[in-house]
Amino acid sequence: MRDCVPAGQVRLNEDMALHTTFRLGGPADVFVCPTSADELSAVLKYLAKQPIPLLIIGRGSNLIVRDGGIRGVVVKLGEGFDHVTIEGTYITAEAGVALAALSWKAAEASLAGFEFAAGIPGSLGGALVMNAGAYGGEMCQVVDWVDCMDRGGNVRRRSNAEMEYAYRHSILHDTDEIAIGAGLNLRAGVREDIETQIKELNARRASKQPLNWPSAGSVFKRPPGNYAGPLIESAGLKGFRIGGAMVSELHANFIVNVGGATAADVLAVIEHVQQTVLAQHGIKMEPEVRVVGEDPAP
Repeated sequence: MRDCVPAGQVRLNEDMALHTTFRLGGPADVFVCPTSADELSAVLKYLAKQPIPLLIIGRGSNLIVRDGGIRGVVVKLGEGFDHVTIEGTYITAEAGVALAALSWKAAEASLAGFEFAAGIPGSLGGALVMNAGAYGGEMCQVVDWVDCMDRGGNVRRRSNAEMEYAYRHSILHDTDEIAIGAGLNLRAGVREDIETQIKELNARRASKQPLNWPSAGSVFKRPPGNYAGPLIESAGLKGFRIGGAMVSELHANFIVNVGGATAADVLAVIEHVQQTVLAQHGIKMEPEVRVVGEDPAP
């Protein structure tokens, strides 16, 4: 593995609480941080020859790692995998760039259309895979193409149509490819107006979401014809708590780590919310967050 990336980019028994916005989870056996597509390709080609499980993560904003940790290798696309180029109204960006940073870069270049992403706490790579969105905007509205790397380290470029975007879904959920970069089509705007809109959206978000507590963001997908937060609130679940995990009293579709939460606490709260909403409203709540790893050994 150390032949693929510099030794300092490979760590053993890495605490995954350091790499998720929930600030919880057990250790990863091996943790690798490639800083380029070539390094990532070398890692994947090496692992393709080994019977070793592999997990790719970004900024860990939509992720719950079980308390027993992750067997095998975790590859994080983050710092160093975040180059951005702007030409006219076109942005080319690598997967590790934070959505908030990319939104502000677009604003500084007087490019409109990416304001919605300024408050999404994740990286471009994850957003491309799940068609992340907020406040009426979605990635599918701005994506021109996505560079995708398969588990053998080979790259292909998928057009917007080939990404088969739907609500919080893309074809990459089915192909198991990794989004490593994208081209985004934006439009010319007025910098001051764009920055004002970003600030207004962020203020709106801060007033309605529990940003002062560790969380994974929105926990449940929006049910057809309804909204997750109001459904959970109407079931009387705001403030419901197990251990250190609690349904936010500010926004019911957030579960927050109020101190010392375990993944087991969070998953128990999720299950209780699902059971309660189903019993009261007849609606099955589908989680938006990704759950990985193993439970601790008995």
